[in-house]
Amino acid sequence: MLELVDVTKIYKGGKRAVDAMSLRLEPGLVGLLGPNGAGKSSLMRIAATVTRPSSGQLLFEGVDAVARPEPLRRALGYLPQDFGVYPGLSAPEFLAYLAAAKGLSARSAKARIGELLELVNLTEAGKRPLGKYSGGMLRRVGIAQALLADPQVLIVDEPTAGLDPEERVRFRNLLAELAATRIVLLSTHIVSDIESVASDIAIVAQGRLLCRASPADLLRSVAGQVWEALVDPAEVTELQARHVVSRMVRVAEGIRMRILSAGRPVTGAVKVVGDLEDAYLGVIRL
Repeated sequence: MLELVDVTKIYKGGKRAVDAMSLRLEPGLVGLLGPNGAGKSSLMRIAATVTRPSSGQLLFEGVDAVARPEPLRRALGYLPQDFGVYPGLSAPEFLAYLAAAKGLSARSAKARIGELLELVNLTEAGKRPLGKYSGGMLRRVGIAQALLADPQVLIVDEPTAGLDPEERVRFRNLLAELAATRIVLLSTHIVSDIESVASDIAIVAQGRLLCRASPADLLRSVAGQVWEALVDPAEVTELQARHVVSRMVRVAEGIRMRILSAGRPVTGAVKVVGDLEDAYLGVIRL
Protein backbone atom coordinates (compact mmCIF):
# COMPACT_ATOMS: atom_id res chain seq x y z
CA MET A 1 0.00 0.00 0.00
CA LEU A 2 1.14 3.54 -0.83
CA GLU A 3 -0.33 6.34 1.25
CA LEU A 4 -0.02 10.11 1.17
CA VAL A 5 -1.20 11.69 4.42
CA ASP A 6 -1.95 15.44 4.65
CA VAL A 7 0.75 16.16 2.07
CA THR A 8 1.51 19.83 1.39
CA LYS A 9 4.06 21.26 -1.04
CA ILE A 10 4.97 24.95 -0.94
CA TYR A 11 7.52 26.23 -3.44
CA LYS A 12 9.78 29.24 -3.12
CA GLY A 13 7.75 32.41 -3.28
CA GLY A 14 4.92 30.84 -1.28
CA LYS A 15 3.15 28.99 -4.10
CA ARG A 16 1.12 26.18 -2.51
CA ALA A 17 1.03 23.51 -5.21
CA VAL A 18 -0.37 20.73 -2.99
CA ASP A 19 -2.57 21.57 -0.01
CA ALA A 20 -3.06 18.95 2.74
CA MET A 21 -3.88 16.17 0.28
CA SER A 22 -4.38 12.56 1.37
CA LEU A 23 -4.58 9.51 -0.91
CA ARG A 24 -4.56 5.82 -0.03
CA LEU A 25 -3.47 3.61 -2.94
CA GLU A 26 -3.88 -0.16 -3.16
CA PRO A 27 -3.74 -2.46 -6.22
CA GLY A 28 -5.95 -0.94 -8.90
CA LEU A 29 -5.84 2.17 -11.05
CA VAL A 30 -6.56 5.56 -9.52
CA GLY A 31 -6.95 8.37 -12.03
CA LEU A 32 -5.82 11.76 -10.77
CA LEU A 33 -7.99 14.13 -12.77
CA GLY A 34 -7.81 17.90 -12.80
CA PRO A 35 -7.12 20.96 -14.94
CA ASN A 36 -3.62 22.07 -15.83
CA GLY A 37 -2.03 23.73 -12.81
CA ALA A 38 -4.13 21.75 -10.31
CA GLY A 39 -1.08 20.29 -8.55
CA LYS A 40 -1.18 16.85 -10.16
CA SER A 41 2.46 16.77 -11.26
CA SER A 42 3.69 18.07 -7.89
CA LEU A 43 1.76 15.31 -6.13
CA MET A 44 3.11 12.69 -8.54
CA ARG A 45 6.69 13.82 -7.95
CA ILE A 46 6.15 13.51 -4.19
CA ALA A 47 4.64 10.04 -4.60
CA ALA A 48 7.62 9.03 -6.75
CA THR A 49 10.11 10.36 -4.12
CA VAL A 50 11.48 12.90 -6.61
CA THR A 51 10.34 15.86 -4.49
CA ARG A 52 10.09 16.06 -0.71
CA PRO A 53 6.82 17.36 0.71
CA SER A 54 6.88 20.53 2.79
CA SER A 55 4.78 18.67 5.35
CA GLY A 56 2.80 15.46 5.62
CA GLN A 57 3.74 11.81 5.20
CA LEU A 58 4.47 9.41 2.35
CA LEU A 59 4.17 5.79 3.50
CA PHE A 60 4.97 2.64 1.52
CA GLU A 61 3.93 -0.60 3.21
CA GLY A 62 3.87 1.38 6.45
CA VAL A 63 7.44 2.67 6.05
CA ASP A 64 8.23 6.40 5.94
CA ALA A 65 9.25 6.81 2.29
CA VAL A 66 10.45 10.38 2.81
CA ALA A 67 13.06 9.30 5.35
CA ARG A 68 13.66 5.90 3.72
CA PRO A 69 12.80 6.11 0.01
CA GLU A 70 14.79 3.06 -1.17
CA PRO A 71 12.07 0.36 -0.69
CA LEU A 72 9.56 2.42 -2.68
CA ARG A 73 12.09 3.29 -5.38
CA ARG A 74 12.92 -0.40 -5.89
CA ALA A 75 9.23 -1.15 -6.43
CA LEU A 76 8.55 1.92 -8.57
CA GLY A 77 8.11 2.66 -12.25
CA TYR A 78 7.75 6.39 -12.97
CA LEU A 79 6.98 8.35 -16.13
CA PRO A 80 7.20 12.11 -15.50
CA GLN A 81 5.37 14.64 -17.62
CA ASP A 82 8.69 15.89 -19.03
CA PHE A 83 10.79 12.90 -20.00
CA GLY A 84 14.37 13.41 -21.22
CA VAL A 85 16.50 11.06 -23.34
CA TYR A 86 20.01 10.86 -24.77
CA PRO A 87 19.35 11.79 -28.42
CA GLY A 88 22.40 9.95 -29.78
CA LEU A 89 21.32 6.56 -28.38
CA SER A 90 18.88 4.14 -29.95
CA ALA A 91 15.87 3.00 -27.93
CA PRO A 92 17.45 -0.39 -27.03
CA GLU A 93 20.70 1.32 -26.00
CA PHE A 94 18.89 3.89 -23.88
CA LEU A 95 16.72 1.28 -22.20
CA ALA A 96 19.76 -0.95 -21.57
CA TYR A 97 21.48 1.99 -19.87
CA LEU A 98 18.45 2.54 -17.62
CA ALA A 99 18.11 -1.19 -16.95
CA ALA A 100 21.71 -1.30 -15.70
CA ALA A 101 20.99 1.66 -13.42
CA LYS A 102 18.00 -0.25 -12.03
CA GLY A 103 20.18 -3.30 -11.34
CA LEU A 104 18.85 -5.64 -14.04
CA SER A 105 21.28 -8.22 -15.44
CA ALA A 106 22.34 -7.78 -19.07
CA ARG A 107 20.61 -11.02 -20.11
CA SER A 108 17.27 -10.30 -18.45
CA ALA A 109 17.42 -6.67 -19.61
CA LYS A 110 17.87 -7.66 -23.26
CA ALA A 111 14.83 -9.94 -23.19
CA ARG A 112 12.73 -7.40 -21.29
CA ILE A 113 13.68 -4.57 -23.66
CA GLY A 114 12.62 -6.66 -26.66
CA GLU A 115 9.24 -7.35 -25.03
CA LEU A 116 8.68 -3.70 -24.17
CA LEU A 117 9.65 -2.32 -27.58
CA GLU A 118 7.13 -4.69 -29.13
CA LEU A 119 4.56 -3.70 -26.54
CA VAL A 120 4.90 0.02 -27.35
CA ASN A 121 5.19 -0.64 -31.10
CA LEU A 122 8.78 0.56 -31.51
CA THR A 123 10.56 -2.62 -32.63
CA GLU A 124 11.04 -1.42 -36.22
CA ALA A 125 12.27 2.01 -35.10
CA GLY A 126 14.71 0.52 -32.60
CA LYS A 127 17.87 1.18 -34.61
CA ARG A 128 17.20 4.88 -35.14
CA PRO A 129 18.69 7.42 -32.69
CA LEU A 130 16.19 8.90 -30.25
CA GLY A 131 16.94 12.36 -31.60
CA LYS A 132 15.05 11.34 -34.75
CA TYR A 133 11.93 10.23 -32.87
CA SER A 134 8.65 12.16 -32.86
CA GLY A 135 7.15 13.37 -29.60
CA GLY A 136 4.70 10.47 -29.54
CA MET A 137 7.48 7.94 -30.13
CA LEU A 138 9.52 9.41 -27.28
CA ARG A 139 6.47 9.14 -25.04
CA ARG A 140 6.31 5.44 -25.88
CA VAL A 141 9.99 5.08 -24.94
CA GLY A 142 9.07 6.71 -21.62
CA ILE A 143 6.30 4.19 -21.08
CA ALA A 144 8.75 1.36 -21.80
CA GLN A 145 11.32 2.64 -19.31
CA ALA A 146 8.68 2.93 -16.59
CA LEU A 147 7.88 -0.77 -17.07
CA LEU A 148 11.50 -2.00 -17.26
CA ALA A 149 11.74 -3.53 -13.79
CA ASP A 150 8.17 -4.94 -13.76
CA PRO A 151 7.21 -2.43 -11.02
CA GLN A 152 4.66 -3.05 -8.30
CA VAL A 153 3.91 0.68 -8.16
CA LEU A 154 3.47 2.54 -11.44
CA ILE A 155 3.16 6.34 -11.46
CA VAL A 156 2.50 7.93 -14.85
CA ASP A 157 2.02 11.67 -15.38
CA GLU A 158 -0.03 12.60 -18.48
CA PRO A 159 1.14 9.37 -20.18
CA THR A 160 -0.95 9.64 -23.35
CA ALA A 161 0.29 13.10 -24.38
CA GLY A 162 1.40 12.88 -28.00
CA LEU A 163 0.03 9.39 -28.61
CA ASP A 164 -2.27 8.73 -31.56
CA PRO A 165 -5.76 7.29 -30.88
CA GLU A 166 -4.71 3.67 -31.50
CA GLU A 167 -1.72 4.01 -29.16
CA ARG A 168 -3.91 5.60 -26.48
CA VAL A 169 -6.28 2.64 -26.56
CA ARG A 170 -3.39 0.16 -26.45
CA PHE A 171 -1.83 1.92 -23.47
CA ARG A 172 -5.13 2.16 -21.58
CA ASN A 173 -5.65 -1.57 -22.05
CA LEU A 174 -2.12 -2.26 -20.82
CA LEU A 175 -2.68 -0.17 -17.69
CA ALA A 176 -5.93 -2.00 -16.99
CA GLU A 177 -4.04 -5.33 -17.11
CA LEU A 178 -1.24 -4.06 -14.87
CA ALA A 179 -3.68 -2.62 -12.33
CA ALA A 180 -5.11 -6.06 -11.61
CA THR A 181 -2.10 -6.80 -9.38
CA ARG A 182 -0.30 -3.45 -9.05
CA ILE A 183 -0.79 0.06 -7.74
CA VAL A 184 -1.23 2.40 -10.71
CA LEU A 185 -1.56 6.18 -10.29
CA LEU A 186 -2.24 8.05 -13.52
CA SER A 187 -2.66 11.80 -13.83
CA THR A 188 -4.48 13.45 -16.70
CA HIS A 189 -6.74 16.35 -17.60
CA ILE A 190 -8.54 14.22 -20.22
CA VAL A 191 -11.53 12.29 -18.91
CA SER A 192 -11.42 9.68 -21.69
CA ASP A 193 -7.93 8.60 -20.57
CA ILE A 194 -9.36 6.99 -17.44
CA GLU A 195 -13.12 6.58 -17.73
CA SER A 196 -12.94 2.94 -18.87
CA VAL A 197 -9.97 1.76 -16.76
CA ALA A 198 -9.96 3.57 -13.39
CA SER A 199 -11.23 1.82 -10.29
CA ASP A 200 -11.36 5.24 -8.58
CA ILE A 201 -11.09 8.82 -9.81
CA ALA A 202 -9.57 11.52 -7.59
CA ILE A 203 -10.53 15.01 -8.76
CA VAL A 204 -8.15 17.81 -7.80
CA ALA A 205 -8.08 21.57 -8.30
CA GLN A 206 -5.88 24.32 -6.84
CA GLY A 207 -3.80 21.74 -4.99
CA ARG A 208 -6.76 20.22 -3.13
CA LEU A 209 -8.53 16.89 -3.36
CA LEU A 210 -12.15 17.75 -4.12
CA CYS A 211 -13.56 14.27 -4.52
CA ARG A 212 -12.56 10.61 -4.74
CA ALA A 213 -15.14 8.16 -6.05
CA SER A 214 -15.66 5.26 -8.41
CA PRO A 215 -16.76 6.09 -11.96
CA ALA A 216 -20.18 4.60 -11.16
CA ASP A 217 -20.62 6.84 -8.11
CA LEU A 218 -19.59 9.90 -10.10
CA LEU A 219 -22.17 9.07 -12.75
CA ARG A 220 -24.83 8.67 -10.05
CA SER A 221 -23.95 12.13 -8.72
CA VAL A 222 -25.26 13.77 -11.92
CA ALA A 223 -28.15 11.39 -12.64
CA GLY A 224 -31.23 13.39 -13.57
CA GLN A 225 -29.30 16.68 -13.61
CA VAL A 226 -27.94 16.81 -17.17
CA TRP A 227 -29.91 18.67 -19.82
CA GLU A 228 -29.52 19.55 -23.47
CA ALA A 229 -31.06 22.63 -25.01
CA LEU A 230 -30.96 24.52 -28.28
CA VAL A 231 -30.67 28.20 -27.40
CA ASP A 232 -30.26 31.54 -29.07
CA PRO A 233 -26.65 32.84 -28.94
CA ALA A 234 -27.90 35.83 -26.94
CA GLU A 235 -28.89 33.49 -24.07
CA VAL A 236 -25.51 31.80 -23.71
CA THR A 237 -23.81 34.28 -21.36
CA GLU A 238 -26.69 34.27 -18.87
CA LEU A 239 -26.91 30.47 -18.86
CA GLN A 240 -23.17 30.15 -18.30
CA ALA A 241 -23.44 32.53 -15.34
CA ARG A 242 -26.24 30.52 -13.72
CA HIS A 243 -25.27 26.92 -14.51
CA VAL A 244 -22.38 24.55 -15.18
CA VAL A 245 -22.18 24.17 -18.95
CA SER A 246 -20.27 21.04 -19.94
CA ARG A 247 -20.50 21.40 -23.72
CA MET A 248 -21.51 23.86 -26.40
CA VAL A 249 -21.78 23.25 -30.13
CA ARG A 250 -22.75 25.80 -32.73
CA VAL A 251 -25.35 24.44 -35.15
CA ALA A 252 -27.36 26.07 -37.91
CA GLU A 253 -30.31 26.71 -35.57
CA GLY A 254 -28.28 28.29 -32.74
CA ILE A 255 -26.16 26.91 -29.89
CA ARG A 256 -26.68 23.38 -28.57
CA MET A 257 -25.76 23.40 -24.87
CA ARG A 258 -25.27 20.61 -22.35
CA ILE A 259 -26.12 21.97 -18.90
CA LEU A 260 -25.95 20.66 -15.32
CA SER A 261 -28.96 21.77 -13.31
CA ALA A 262 -31.26 20.31 -10.64
CA GLY A 263 -34.24 21.75 -12.51
CA ARG A 264 -35.02 22.58 -16.13
CA PRO A 265 -32.52 25.35 -16.93
CA VAL A 266 -34.32 26.85 -19.92
CA THR A 267 -37.55 26.33 -21.80
CA GLY A 268 -37.27 23.39 -24.17
CA ALA A 269 -34.37 21.70 -22.35
CA VAL A 270 -34.58 17.90 -22.23
CA LYS A 271 -32.93 15.49 -19.78
CA VAL A 272 -30.11 13.33 -21.13
CA VAL A 273 -27.89 10.64 -19.63
CA GLY A 274 -24.88 12.17 -17.89
CA ASP A 275 -21.32 11.05 -18.52
CA LEU A 276 -18.06 11.33 -16.58
CA GLU A 277 -17.16 14.63 -18.18
CA ASP A 278 -20.41 16.10 -16.87
CA ALA A 279 -19.65 14.72 -13.40
CA TYR A 280 -16.06 16.00 -13.47
CA LEU A 281 -17.08 19.51 -14.47
CA GLY A 282 -19.82 19.46 -11.87
CA VAL A 283 -17.24 18.79 -9.14
CA ILE A 284 -14.71 21.31 -10.49
CA ARG A 285 -17.12 24.20 -11.02
CA LEU A 286 -19.73 23.87 -8.29
